[in-house]
Amino acid sequence: MEPTIFTRILRREVPAAIVYEDELTFAFMDAGQLNPGHVLVATRQPAETLLDIDEDTAAALFRTVHRVAKAVHAAFQPEGLTILQANKASGWQTVPHLHVHVLPRHADDGVGLVWPRKNPSIDELRQLAAKIRL
Repeated sequence: MEPTIFTRILRREVPAAIVYEDELTFAFMDAGQLNPGHVLVATRQPAETLLDIDEDTAAALFRTVHRVAKAVHAAFQPEGLTILQANKASGWQTVPHLHVHVLPRHADDGVGLVWPRKNPSIDELRQLAAKIRL
C-alpha cells in the first residue's frame, strides 16, 4: 500500500495539528475545516476501510472517536455533531486510509446529507435482515 497523506502526517513528514495519539490511533485537525473543530481520527496501521481491520482495532478507533467527540463538544459547544466514516470511493471515502470525521455542526452551516428514501415494505425489510442476521 502506497503511503497516504495520513501515514505521512503520522511520520511527521507533513505538518499537522495533532490533538491525540495512542498506540493504535491518532487524531488531527482536518485541513479543510467544515466548521471550527473538525477532527479526523485514523488508525496508525494503514488500512483502507473498516472491513480491513480487526475488531480490537475497530473498538480502539471508536474509543478515540468518542474521546475526541467529547473534547470537541466541550471546546466548541456546537449545536450538534456528525460522526462520519466512509469506505471506498462509492461510499464517499476520499483518502484510502481508514478514518472517521468528527464534525461540529450548526443549524445554518450549509452542510447537507441527503439520499432518496426507498421505503421498502416490512416484508422486504425482513428479507434483507435475514441476509445479514448475526
